[in-house]
Amino acid sequence: MAISSRIWRCVCLKPTDFSYYLSDFLTGYLSGQRNLSSNTIKSYRDTFVFLLEYIKEAHQVSPEKVNIARVDKLMVEGFLLWLEKSKANSIPTRNQRLAAIHAFFRFLQSQKPEYMFHSQRILSIPTKKAPQKTIEYLSEDRIKQLLAEPDVSSVTGRRDLALLCTLYDTGARVQELADLNVRDVRLENPAIMSITGKGRKTRHVPIMGKTANCCRPI
Repeated sequence: MAISSRIWRCVCLKPTDFSYYLSDFLTGYLSGQRNLSSNTIKSYRDTFVFLLEYIKEAHQVSPEKVNIARVDKLMVEGFLLWLEKSKANSIPTRNQRLAAIHAFFRFLQSQKPEYMFHSQRILSIPTKKAPQKTIEYLSEDRIKQLLAEPDVSSVTGRRDLALLCTLYDTGARVQELADLNVRDVRLENPAIMSITGKGRKTRHVPIMGKTANCCRPI
């Protein structure tokens, strides 16, 4: 007997177990339970965008047909190799993608215990050791030269000097500096800045008197 078009659409649009748990992972678990930042969640999401692209390209399986059983250890290892060879990803980026996949399968094994062994096989994939780069730094004379560049006779020059002093004194990332609020800065003795970084973790950093003076309004 012929299946009606409405029933046929329902059959075709039935979600897979992978799509169900991946959606729950990205839209509920990461923000609701892990309280991760939007940038971290976006990075995790991008990992699965690339994974689905790889599965479609290398295994000829469209995203809506991917199920959990299909995403096994061998496939994930192939995906990581594809990132390095086809996408020219560095080892740290490859490891970052693997960390996102590990996070998903740790979540999955708690939600779907029958896939615990399947998940643990993927969790056994190790990160790849990358060569350590030598951290370069400016000499004391170069730092003094840099801090002497802003024209402190102008408002923008005093602003630039305050920004440079804060970056140098606290070791803050540019995004951390951009996220600073007035309430995060204490200029009275002892002068402190409360800096919120990755994972929404806040650290309280003492600052030198010269930095505090640069940050004080005139």
